[in-house]
Amino acid sequence: MPLQEEFNRSGSWLFRWRSFFPLLLIFLFLGSLVDGDPQTLLRTEFLRAVISLAVSFFGLGIRAYTIGHTPAKTSGRNTRKQLAEKLNTSGIYSLSRHPLYIGNFFMYLGLMLFTGHIWAVLLFILLFVIYYERIMFTEESFLREKFGKEYLDWASRTPVFPYRFKQFTPPDLSFSLRHVLRREYSGFYAVIISLLVFKALGDLILLNRINANMFWIILSSAGTLIWAVLRILSKYTKLLKVSGR
Repeated sequence: MPLQEEFNRSGSWLFRWRSFFPLLLIFLFLGSLVDGDPQTLLRTEFLRAVISLAVSFFGLGIRAYTIGHTPAKTSGRNTRKQLAEKLNTSGIYSLSRHPLYIGNFFMYLGLMLFTGHIWAVLLFILLFVIYYERIMFTEESFLREKFGKEYLDWASRTPVFPYRFKQFTPPDLSFSLRHVLRREYSGFYAVIISLLVFKALGDLILLNRINANMFWIILSSAGTLIWAVLRILSKYTKLLKVSGR
């Protein structure tokens, strides 16, 4: 099979199952526990958790800004096939061709920083680049075929990672907080749950018990409450639905 077709085939498969990528982080985290010292991990736990949450929520913020300005049937969570009714080229898409994946990168990076091991962070970065490179290749092949010259003109001036900030153009649509809350409440909760799972696994393996304190109790309780409220509003009411989003 020619390399281009192979990239498309494997990229399509990875695109379909990309929501399971975070499971790889669990194996990296478990590997990092081999070098873990219980006393050191306990002493630095709060600092590592704060840094982890800050970086992960920074990534979530990138996703929120992106989604808050995009129209319906673009920048979706679809997994079966590529979907794009129009080409997003304004707002954050004037700075980066793949802002949602940049957001994902920082969300996952924050979780890996909780390990406290540089080798785990570097290995994660390598896996992320290899995994998402194929997905981005497949997406761009789809967009190039569908939008032709419009896509080529946009891609020629827009990098994958944003650095040409002077070329920013205002988004076509205003920011919709309701749309973000409806679309990203699961991502918000996933960050909290993932960190809690890492915390519990580390405690059970290194201490043979879960060492919960007020910080973790508040984090899990507040996160679950916010998730539950937003899920109810999203699934059973129209309060978070926005026309054209």
